[in-house]
Amino acid sequence: MNIFKYLAFVFLALGCSSDQVGKKPNIIIIMSDDMGFSDLSCYGGEIPTPHIDNLAMNGLRFTQFYNTARCCPTRASLLTGLHPHQAGIGHMVEDRGTPAFKGDLSKNAVTIAEVLKANGYSTYLSGKWHITPYDDSPEGIKNPDKSNWPRQRGFDKFFGMISGAGSFFDPRSLAIDNEYIPPDENFYFTDKVTDYAIEFIDQNKKTDPFFMYVAYTAPHWPLHALPEDIIRYKGKYNTGWDKIRQERIDRMKVMGIIKKQWELSPRDKNVKDWQDNIEDRDWEIRNMEVYAAMIDRMDQGIGKIIRKLEENQELDNTLIFYLQDNGACAEDLGWINNRVEFKENQPPMDPKELQTKMIPDITRDGVPVKMMREALAGPPESYSAYGPSWANVSNTPFREYKHYVHEGGIASPLVVHWPNNILASGDLREQPSHLIDIMATCIEVSGSKYPSEYNGNVIIPIEGLSLVPAFKNENLNREALYWEHEGNRAVRMGKWKLVSKASINNPQRWDKIENLDQNQWELFDMELDRTELNDLSQKYPDKVSSMSVMWTNWAKKTGAIPRPNK
Repeated sequence: MNIFKYLAFVFLALGCSSDQVGKKPNIIIIMSDDMGFSDLSCYGGEIPTPHIDNLAMNGLRFTQFYNTARCCPTRASLLTGLHPHQAGIGHMVEDRGTPAFKGDLSKNAVTIAEVLKANGYSTYLSGKWHITPYDDSPEGIKNPDKSNWPRQRGFDKFFGMISGAGSFFDPRSLAIDNEYIPPDENFYFTDKVTDYAIEFIDQNKKTDPFFMYVAYTAPHWPLHALPEDIIRYKGKYNTGWDKIRQERIDRMKVMGIIKKQWELSPRDKNVKDWQDNIEDRDWEIRNMEVYAAMIDRMDQGIGKIIRKLEENQELDNTLIFYLQDNGACAEDLGWINNRVEFKENQPPMDPKELQTKMIPDITRDGVPVKMMREALAGPPESYSAYGPSWANVSNTPFREYKHYVHEGGIASPLVVHWPNNILASGDLREQPSHLIDIMATCIEVSGSKYPSEYNGNVIIPIEGLSLVPAFKNENLNREALYWEHEGNRAVRMGKWKLVSKASINNPQRWDKIENLDQNQWELFDMELDRTELNDLSQKYPDKVSSMSVMWTNWAKKTGAIPRPNK
């Protein structure tokens, strides 16, 4: 038997088709939306996530991986390997007057899809885009600017939402490839994201490697879930947020996700003790039941994607990342106003009518949509968020939430699964790492090349480091990691983290560098105190001074300074 026949025999015996011999790895990035650090059961949560757990227990769990504290900046950073300001999304998707805050994905950045496509990969996206403006005016819906839609940024096929949030039963900005579409009958967005991901895998030529980005919106508000999922959590949260939070940190310490000496951060000052007279206790409990059900449904979908890879004999040769776009969301939707509130049922919507509103006025069959405490979470006629009470639980054991750059806003689970190259069983990786590292990792494992020019545009050099050394538990040699969002600032250098919190209602404005207030920094030792309870800034003023200069230099380089005064 010659060597080629022997290799083909070995691969077939191992369950690999002969056309996989020498094939570049497939790459799948799965991202969930507005989840806390400890929601997954493989990170200490009580919500069963067996399919994500299976990836983790046959792969790696990173314990110090970071996002950028908000959905749009995270997606821009993930897809480009740059800091969000360099990619044009320093805030959200509105133009604030500088290139870093343009609110539209920069042409001086390339996406992972664009880079891998140039190296022979097929590229697919199922889920949320949210890195280009969405115009809900009649003219904007009829003739949208598609220059930064997924098909124009490297993806061969796309299904999902162009905007960032909406009903799971009737989302706005729903599109296939380059066309808006209405939802079909019995529509539930999480299931559709899964279905299209599976369809893309089946459509892919077996001889071609593929890159797929699966961007679920679960469990971002509104709290919408299917009855068969909600019922499984009936009564699970009756004991309240204080007890659930303590149980989570106890499990996390046993699992090694956090160190035993790290203390649980205090309950949020805006959250009552569960033993107090809680307003609308049943409504509060229902919110967490539905939130858990949303995660459950997403995990079921991930399980279906894994089974499809197994059926197609692709799982072993597929590098899978699972991560989250920011910490848990404490928003209570009190900022929403001036919406129509119907008291009576209305005529049903036309099946071909597009939904253009983040919060629909009515369901597709004409039932008025009620916000927050006006309805129990779950069905399409409700529109709720779970607020700081349960977000405090989701972010156990950390301080703060989405928007902020304390650990509760930026710490994300990262699960990595790749049987052909990572032989592990739930091993932990403590190397501080960041979204900017995903592009660099994809480039290394695929043998691709990051361009200096693309479509006639000069491309900003990549910022991240490949995580391949960390897969082997080797160090990542970097000076520091940096953040800025809504005036919140941080820099992490080794074990030290310097962080400053701005008021979400009155963010700092840095239209001039001298406007920076250098007296608002806190300094923490991440080895001893990752829950950020013991501020050492007065003890180590020289460290504060040197690290604040590092942050300022980074902010000038990336465009975080000047921060538009609007």
